Amino acid sequence: MKGPHNIIRLIRTGATLERTGAMDVVLEAFRAPPRLRFAARMLGWPFKWLGLQGDLSLPPATRALTALGPAYIKFGQILSTRPDIVGEELAQQLKYLQDKLPPFPVETAKKMIEAELEQPVATLFSEFSDPVAAASIAQVHRARLAETGEEVAVKVLRPGIERAFRKDIDAFYLAARWIERLAPFSRRLRPVEVIRHFEGVVMGELDLRLESSNAAEFAANTAQDEGFQVPKPFWFLSSRNVMTLGWAEGIGLNDNDLIDAAGFDRRVLGARVLQLFLNHALRDGFFHADMHQGNLKIAANGDIIAYDFGIMGRIDEYTRRVYAEILMGFIRKDYRRVAEVHFEAGYVPPDRDIDEFARALRAVGEPIFGMDASRISMARLLAYLFEVTERFGMETRTELILLQRTMVVVEGVARSLDPHINIWQVAGPIVERYIRENVGPKAVLRDLVKTARVLGRFGPKLPALVEAQLIRAGNPATQPPRPERSRGTFLWPALAALGFAAGWLARAYL
Repeated sequence: MKGPHNIIRLIRTGATLERTGAMDVVLEAFRAPPRLRFAARMLGWPFKWLGLQGDLSLPPATRALTALGPAYIKFGQILSTRPDIVGEELAQQLKYLQDKLPPFPVETAKKMIEAELEQPVATLFSEFSDPVAAASIAQVHRARLAETGEEVAVKVLRPGIERAFRKDIDAFYLAARWIERLAPFSRRLRPVEVIRHFEGVVMGELDLRLESSNAAEFAANTAQDEGFQVPKPFWFLSSRNVMTLGWAEGIGLNDNDLIDAAGFDRRVLGARVLQLFLNHALRDGFFHADMHQGNLKIAANGDIIAYDFGIMGRIDEYTRRVYAEILMGFIRKDYRRVAEVHFEAGYVPPDRDIDEFARALRAVGEPIFGMDASRISMARLLAYLFEVTERFGMETRTELILLQRTMVVVEGVARSLDPHINIWQVAGPIVERYIRENVGPKAVLRDLVKTARVLGRFGPKLPALVEAQLIRAGNPATQPPRPERSRGTFLWPALAALGFAAGWLARAYL
């Protein structure tokens, strides 16, 4: 992580943005304040001659990001889903990064497949195409299985991609440490921890065996979801650097003209994308965390097909309930409850004023209720949210980064399909159903039953444990200097209370 090469890498980043003409585009898109514009210029302009030239046929921002490498391309893919933040023109330019990057030679891909699967490509596949899509980490070939004739997608990692990512990540670590030292207020955002989280996500994405596992689990979870498909993985044709999935035929969700020509209702599709994501996040706690338009298609029957499962998010049951209560509070305009949930979950330091926090949340929520989505400036809204988090000392929660990022991306996809979508109205039924089933008396009973089952596994050991505690309690030699009440003395009353509560709730609510 240390060394002058990282400093050179950061300088080259600024120089490349300057040389390609992307610096002005990026600063203008983010409405950067004068101080930041000056700092960016000082990083790029004096070293402009060090910048990478990139592909001259591409627009400035796309040209710069593709020249800088895969980590920068990932960032551009996220921005491509948010025209309401970076502007329609820049978002359109960045869509190129989703699946239209320059491919590597098909012969190189075949050699990698043969090395990984230890069989000739001609033996495994009766047909094998040139690359049909190329992204930052891998490219995809359309093929046909020699044994069954089934059409499949064969994904092959780019040669040397892991080394390229590590170079970028090392430079990002250096930038994060500089930011923490030069701007102490940024420490609550935990930039180093954020980069460490990003590194873990990316390194997992570079092992296609894990992606195959993600695809299989995701397919099992969503098998009953109406209007949604997940291609199945072929394990015997997958390895660390190669993955084979069923072929997904359909219209890319990034082509509104084709969607309209095919007669699909984009308003319905936009609502479905958002509701599917919420269902997966709340119901399953396992969701597609890279749901940009380049990873979604529409089948001939109108189903949404998801693919590319390298980045998946997972949240525990407690976090799901917190997330649902926050969403429900906004939907019902109960900002006091939203504030309480933040304090209960520890997202806001306990020494802050809960009423002040609720007032700040009202200023976030009220302007976007009942307003046409096309009239809402997400850039200004996010800027105000940042001010709120700073004022109330909220630190970045690395365990929620994927959830928050995906929520932003999915909302951007929904808006691209339906610029007038009412996000809260669409989310309402999904969140309300989750609240009914998972927050309240039935959920308490379910938790008690789970607790009783866990305790039940230790049933044969309980007498010996209690006896050991009683012996220890009666033997002065085993007593600590400051005697504490033995846990054993609470065990049986706790079990009795648990049984009574479970029985009472079962009679009352089941």
